[in-house]
Amino acid sequence: MTSDKNVYTEDDLRQLELRIDELINTVGSLKDENTSLRQQKDKLVTERSQLIEKTELARSRVEAMISRLRSLELGS
Repeated sequence: MTSDKNVYTEDDLRQLELRIDELINTVGSLKDENTSLRQQKDKLVTERSQLIEKTELARSRVEAMISRLRSLELGS
């Protein structure tokens, strides 16, 4: 009775090693990109928050000016 065992050549092992190295490099690159994207997202979220705050401040100032103008109009 013979058993069917896989026999790997030295070349097969070298190719596997190269493929593993490529995968390791790809994972490293993806980690770096992921870190960069997270930092960019955090920056954009902060910027958005600041813009919302500025918009609210501007809206409240405009509403105050409109109220003063109405008061002046009614007072005349």
